[in-house]
Amino acid sequence: MTKRFWSLALFLIIIVQQVYCQSAYITGIVKDSLENQPIPYASVYVKGTRQGVICSVDGKFTVAVPTAWATIRVQAVNYKTREFELKAGDRGVILNMESSTRTLDEVVIRKHREHYVKKGNPAVAFIEKVRSHMKDQDPFEKPYYSYDKYEQMTFGLNDLGHVDKNLIMRSFKGAVEYLDSSEVTGKMILPVSLNETVSTDYFRKSPSTHKQLITARQHAGFDEDFDYMSIKKFMDDAFREINIYGNDINFMQNRFVSPLSKIGPNFYKYYLVDTVDVEGVKCVELDFVPFNTESFGFIGRMYFAVDDTSMFLKKLSMNIPRRINLNYVEHVYVTQEFVKGDDGCRHKTHDDVTIEFKVLTNTQGLYARRNTFYSNFSTAQPRDMAIFDMGGEQIVAHGADRHDKAFWVAARPAGIKHDEGYMHALMKKLRSSKLFYWGEKCITTLAQGYVATGNPSKFDFGALNTFINSNELEGFRMRVGGMTTAHLNPHWFSRWHVAYGFKDKKVKYSFNLEYSFNKKRYHSMEFPIHSIKFTTSYDLDKIGQNYLYTSQDNAVLMIRRHRDDKINYLRLNQLEYKLELPNGFSVAAAIEHDMHEASHLLPFVDGNGRSFAHYHEAGFSVTLRYAPGEKFYQTRSYRFPINIDNPIVTLKHTYMPKHFVGNNFEINKTEIGLQKRFWFSAWGYTDIILKGAKIWSRVPYPELLYPNANITYTIQPESFSLLNAMEYVTDQNVQWDVTYWMNGAIMNYVPLLKRLKLREVVSFRGIYGSLLKKNDPVRNQDLYRFPERAHTVGLGSKPYMEIGVGLDNILTFLRVDWVWRLTYRNVKGVDRQGLRVSLHFAF
Repeated sequence: MTKRFWSLALFLIIIVQQVYCQSAYITGIVKDSLENQPIPYASVYVKGTRQGVICSVDGKFTVAVPTAWATIRVQAVNYKTREFELKAGDRGVILNMESSTRTLDEVVIRKHREHYVKKGNPAVAFIEKVRSHMKDQDPFEKPYYSYDKYEQMTFGLNDLGHVDKNLIMRSFKGAVEYLDSSEVTGKMILPVSLNETVSTDYFRKSPSTHKQLITARQHAGFDEDFDYMSIKKFMDDAFREINIYGNDINFMQNRFVSPLSKIGPNFYKYYLVDTVDVEGVKCVELDFVPFNTESFGFIGRMYFAVDDTSMFLKKLSMNIPRRINLNYVEHVYVTQEFVKGDDGCRHKTHDDVTIEFKVLTNTQGLYARRNTFYSNFSTAQPRDMAIFDMGGEQIVAHGADRHDKAFWVAARPAGIKHDEGYMHALMKKLRSSKLFYWGEKCITTLAQGYVATGNPSKFDFGALNTFINSNELEGFRMRVGGMTTAHLNPHWFSRWHVAYGFKDKKVKYSFNLEYSFNKKRYHSMEFPIHSIKFTTSYDLDKIGQNYLYTSQDNAVLMIRRHRDDKINYLRLNQLEYKLELPNGFSVAAAIEHDMHEASHLLPFVDGNGRSFAHYHEAGFSVTLRYAPGEKFYQTRSYRFPINIDNPIVTLKHTYMPKHFVGNNFEINKTEIGLQKRFWFSAWGYTDIILKGAKIWSRVPYPELLYPNANITYTIQPESFSLLNAMEYVTDQNVQWDVTYWMNGAIMNYVPLLKRLKLREVVSFRGIYGSLLKKNDPVRNQDLYRFPERAHTVGLGSKPYMEIGVGLDNILTFLRVDWVWRLTYRNVKGVDRQGLRVSLHFAF
């Protein structure tokens, strides 16, 4: 989960917490009228509306009502449906249900309170029959399939009522006129972000291809000061379209078991309930609930047409169990509607997903809704087959962001209420409050890590988390820097920083000037990059340490388990060309000249005892990267992956000829990497990262291959938690990093502990390689010797390996691992085991 998304959510909570009181509710418990026992998972609906909830395992419910009096309709498996007239505000009401025995297609359904069995269960036989006909109606089995789609994504504040009387709440009174009631839950909401998209989706069976042509899109709301395109990517990934006919449902960045999965009978309890009328079609109602309500499954019901031998699904409605091991989510409401085409294919016409969040207990709730409508279904070959040859899964049509109000009025399906005009007016009203205005500025600055210097800002000051640091070479270090934005020029960009070490009394710097061939919205790192960049710098070179998703100057990294003393200086001049394509392929080519400067910590002394102040190297490098379907959250300086479900492959080669522009050594190096995530349905996933590298030439020790050492107490990706910097060295190696995120596969079944929603994590990483004789300073007098303080040795005949076992999701955001060295344990001055921690926000 990206921390920027949670920064946005926390801001909404802090600013408007307790601004509004709660809506009118009815609370109570549904019971068996004879046994006086709670009925779990009964459905409670407000008649005449789309509002409804699923009772908890102990029969309790809370439902919002929009009027003073309401008719409450209650349904439960093997109980007669009843309606109750109740008053808004009623608390603790008991709704008694009368047990029944139903016959459906000459099958007698056993009483609800009997022990559930799969064998001989007509509901299980029914679901197996549904599965046997799934492909018969599947339009994706056709050679081609296409449809038009309108999607509206709304994000806002949930469960709001009348304005309270304290000073902070009065500051936002002007927003009251923008309150609305949710069509799904009936609760009062305040939308603060709106995204609309109009597109046509094209599918080809062979080769399997999906292209989405976006013809129109627009955005308005609070997050326009954030990188809303990255937030949209995250929301799209978290709230993916639900395919009920798949084995797994990719939702909330987890895998849920579909009720129509091949493992469904082992995961769900199924109940045949009744025959009901759905939009004039007589349907069989089938309910489902997971055996273990802490696991990743749904509670809900499906309606199948009675007179259709192909087991056509007319409608789906489902929620999540109250005890599910899912963070920040209180309720999920999913409704899908289908029609049957003339060709016998089922077509989804409406997909409505509403999610109610609470990031912190007893704080303001949040609300998200993805409302999607589908039309103009076709299984004919597209007129323009070139659509399948276009790069990337999403293609944005020219002018998609420039449609007028009349277009959007015509494009919106009937019943869609909110538009961009509403959102702009709301934000103007909110920003008229000084509390909201300055709160928004502060949270935006903290989330982005940069301080804007104007409106619009042409220069941003930062990054804020790199202002102070320390190490053994510089002592206390201070750094300041900044970057230009597209408001100064949308094609030309520069970044710079200046740092000073109070111990070595040296000034360091970095400056780059970049020309982007693509016009940028705000900063140079926005996807896709197509640019040429010149960089000149003089700064530290920390050998054996490489932080992938943060700067080495991050102040958090000052807390270390080992001395940070494997450092010398590097003076670099580089010219780089980079091209990123929509299909996920990218190429970067660079020419550079480096000067490595010795320090008293890491001197350059050869086998004959001669000291050298520095050495030069110059040459070129080429990097190829292929990451199809990759999604990431873009910050000013880094890209954080949203998912790595698809493989990511990298290949890099560096060549610097000896004697070229004063080169002291030849550098000839090849590096390759592969990473992929593998899902195990509701039982978590495994991230696998494999790397290999080889140096083909004779090189000085700073250019050899060192395992990436993490000398802090934090958990850092693709690094070794117990290894010291420069402890081992190779010139050819393979590395692996395997992490299994178990998603509570064990803890969800442990009594009492399962209430803590803990999740297990197991990691295993290692490196296997060797140092050839030609690159061993001990055997080559003309090579620089390893510094004595580094205690560097070549990796032996066995690999270096670490294993970690930990608990994730502690308090929903903390991961704690205990890590062991499996090999090379009896080495002086190393950690054999230890505790490591990290912040990890996830649903």
